[in-house]
Amino acid sequence: MPRLSVQSRAAAVRTAAPRERIVTGARRHFFAHGFRSVTMDDLAAELRMSKKTLYEHFPGKAVLLEAVVATKFDQVERELAAIADDASRDLPDRLRALLTCLRGHTEEVQPSFVRDVAREAPELFLRVRERRRAVIQRFFGGLLREGRAAGMIRKNVPERLLIEALIGMTDAIVNPQMLEELALTPKAAFSEIITLFLEGAKTEKGRRKL
Repeated sequence: MPRLSVQSRAAAVRTAAPRERIVTGARRHFFAHGFRSVTMDDLAAELRMSKKTLYEHFPGKAVLLEAVVATKFDQVERELAAIADDASRDLPDRLRALLTCLRGHTEEVQPSFVRDVAREAPELFLRVRERRRAVIQRFFGGLLREGRAAGMIRKNVPERLLIEALIGMTDAIVNPQMLEELALTPKAAFSEIITLFLEGAKTEKGRRKL
């Protein structure tokens, strides 16, 4: 499918339903600038929408934040499922596509957003971690099983341990304090985690193929 130009994407946003326009605009601003620094007034002005219309769909910024996060995860899971279910691709190609998809999505999220959600919406932050865990278990778990069957992923380490190690590294590093200490963006942190994880999990055959 051809990618839309910036002008085409902007036009699509302008003609979308009000709720979709609000979530799209909030997603762009929240992920880039953080949650605290963007006000509902800012969004209404950016979207050229009355504050009344904005508040009719989202009575507060916290409600809008939850919608933005849910929309993000829904999109990630749809795209990952399409890759994982693509029978025309072999395992190494699907794994590379999966990682490219995840890196692209983490690139959208800046450290300020992670920090603000952890501080301002701790319950949501915990739910994000739980959903992230579910995504890792679902998609990486399936590929690890395939990799073990194909002799590319080590069989002498239990599958559960591999998954828990990946989740543990992600939780330990992709959090506000560690991102700040390491001076990493979520995208860079995730890329390093995956590299370290795969280097430890691959067999010699896997190192040649993956």
